[in-house]
Amino acid sequence: MEHYLDNAATTAVCPEAAEAAVRAMTLLYGNPSSTHAKGREAAKLLAAARGEVADALGCKSEELVFTSCGSESDNWALLGGAEAAKRAGRHIISSLVEHDAVRRSLDLLERQGWEITRLKPGPDGAVRVEDVRAALRGDTALVSLMLVNNETGGVTDIAGVARALKDCSSRALLHTDAVQAFMKIPFSAKTLGADLISVSGHKIHAPKGVGALYIRSGLRLNPFLVGGSQESGRRAGTEAVPQIAAFGAAARRAKADMAESTARMSKLKALALDRLRADIPELQWIDSAAPHILSVSLPGWRSEVLMNFLEAREIYVSKSSACKKGGRSHVLEAMGLSPRVIDGALRVSLSRLTTQEDVDALCLALKEARDTLSHR
Repeated sequence: MEHYLDNAATTAVCPEAAEAAVRAMTLLYGNPSSTHAKGREAAKLLAAARGEVADALGCKSEELVFTSCGSESDNWALLGGAEAAKRAGRHIISSLVEHDAVRRSLDLLERQGWEITRLKPGPDGAVRVEDVRAALRGDTALVSLMLVNNETGGVTDIAGVARALKDCSSRALLHTDAVQAFMKIPFSAKTLGADLISVSGHKIHAPKGVGALYIRSGLRLNPFLVGGSQESGRRAGTEAVPQIAAFGAAARRAKADMAESTARMSKLKALALDRLRADIPELQWIDSAAPHILSVSLPGWRSEVLMNFLEAREIYVSKSSACKKGGRSHVLEAMGLSPRVIDGALRVSLSRLTTQEDVDALCLALKEARDTLSHR
């Protein structure tokens, strides 16, 4: 029996999203930019899905632009946001534990002459508001910080960062990568106070290939893709209506179930940690507030060996972000963990579809691995 516990990498597509995608592909297949009846019905579907995702995010429909993924949203927010705010200066604040979509965008901006301050995280992988405040300068144009760290589950107080910027009369724009936070912890665009928010469909049981960027009303970003006038002239290219329709359906279902699923994930996470701590005395773990991400380590055992042991039993976890493709975690390195701990680290991530049977299978298998695999 399969036990999938790598939901921070991607989630299974829920039935509602799959049905919405098939309907868009087989019945409402017109180009939403076409003016005939088939185009108009596709445009209506596109508008409805935009409203559903916007409702889940707590923003106006016109503040939401669909993209191909969270990485595109991050790229656009960083590169476009820096350009939009450059009159304030050429200084950017971020952290050492961001997703590679942000890190590589920062590297590009740095090569273009921007000065980047990369803050160190706290023990949970989150960034402290006081550290952001201390790093603020008169020429800070952009602040970009992840809301929920994708490897540790640490939650950065983005609303607190927004208040700090306001208190300091900063002209900086605030971007947050909320891909791992969307429909996992309670927030809205209004409560966060961010100017730019990145989200992704495949983390909430929609298909891969669709994301969105919230752009605060009144803020104008240059298009990241140029060509046609789709997305109100903000992103060229025919919209991926099936994926977008699925994103809307998944967001609608996720919002309806969020309170219950968040509570259940939190309970399962606590259950897994309690049992692993009891069964594996040398276990190390990272305390974090997100309900769905648990980072643990068996120092002295290699992550790859543990993952292979689990995979043979149809249990699926990861060692870090899926985008790393096996590389050592820059997040855990930035947190100052020892190589021995990092090399034995596993990321367990839950979703609203995770069951206690999944957690029980993981705990039993990890104890078996610890008892039978050779120790370095």
